[in-house]
Amino acid sequence: MSTAYYSQPAAANYYAPASAHVTSQKQRGYRICDQCGAAENPSTSRFRMCGGCMTTQYCSPDCQKMHWSSHKPICQHTAAQLAGAKQQPVGPAYPDENLAKHLRKFTSLHSTLLGWSGFQALQLKRMPANVRQHALLVELSYNSHADPNRRFSVAGTHLVSRSYVTDRDPLVAADIQRREERCRRNGGIGTAVVLIQCGSISQVMPVEVDPPSKISWDVREDWAEVLHHFVESGRTDFKPISTSPRGIHYG
Repeated sequence: MSTAYYSQPAAANYYAPASAHVTSQKQRGYRICDQCGAAENPSTSRFRMCGGCMTTQYCSPDCQKMHWSSHKPICQHTAAQLAGAKQQPVGPAYPDENLAKHLRKFTSLHSTLLGWSGFQALQLKRMPANVRQHALLVELSYNSHADPNRRFSVAGTHLVSRSYVTDRDPLVAADIQRREERCRRNGGIGTAVVLIQCGSISQVMPVEVDPPSKISWDVREDWAEVLHHFVESGRTDFKPISTSPRGIHYG
């Protein structure tokens, strides 16, 4: 892990004790409607999540209905994976019959933290072209913890070839490519890929990335430490530090 010194912590409330975190105040993070591309503003409205795959979000029922014809294949594929995982016998690879469901909930709750970690690991502010070559693999271990927000620990993080993710599943690869094309049409640099894995269960998280000129997140070499810190403490209140002409702010 990095030992780089920073005058500011990487996130708001970084040094607050875990007991001070109110777990009922869930942070949904930055979400994009999969139909129209609108960005969620949690202070004014909440996006709805597809109940089948639990990974795709929409700004309205109308957008969800319009998108169903193109979303149906990946949605049914993801839902089938969830159902199949639940049928597996409990063992080292499947320590909990609901492991796939827990992993998807973990990804949703930590979406901002995971997206920020992928952005930092791929060094996208300095080398935007990395978005097309590499992906971040986050390996988790499962804990039978009474607190549902502390079911997972970070076992390791690795940079892998993006093809390591896309070659595994043609439907997932097609979904990433669709997001990539939409992101570039809107002026972004592409879709960063984060693979979250626990045992034999995995979750792919695509993150559509703005051009560097619009990204205010500070470059941090201690991202792995920050990721470990928030996951281990069961906190979902991560707000990354950003430096803009108006000063330093979090979120």
